[in-house]
Amino acid sequence: MLEPKKVQHRKCHKGRSRNQGLRATRMTNVDFGQYGLKATTEGWVNSRQIEAARRAMTRYTKRGGKIWIRIFPDRPITAKGSQSTMGGGKGSPDHYIAVVRPGTVLFEMDGVTEAVARESMRLAAYKLPVRTRFVTKQ
Repeated sequence: MLEPKKVQHRKCHKGRSRNQGLRATRMTNVDFGQYGLKATTEGWVNSRQIEAARRAMTRYTKRGGKIWIRIFPDRPITAKGSQSTMGGGKGSPDHYIAVVRPGTVLFEMDGVTEAVARESMRLAAYKLPVRTRFVTKQ
């Protein structure tokens, strides 16, 4: 699963959802492959969900073509034990997430037909917590 090798700060603030629905300004175009999967809503995608989506795509394409993962989970999310009482400080880092804004390209694919790419991206979209749509390179 994806996670950073080294981080500057072990824990980070959760933040507020101030700019709800704020569009992405980077990673909005299909740059590497021919087909892409673009997010239409915002959300947190964790490393397990990215891996599940990648597996779904590679299984359907029978390991053909090339797949690019355009997002990386670099934000730590902390969790405390289930039996711990209130107080005692913040929990330890549990997993990492990638913050996804509407318009972000999550995955790209090349070397397969459009029908195969569309179906494999559809299967991958089921694994993700954000709404997505299939896009092609202009």
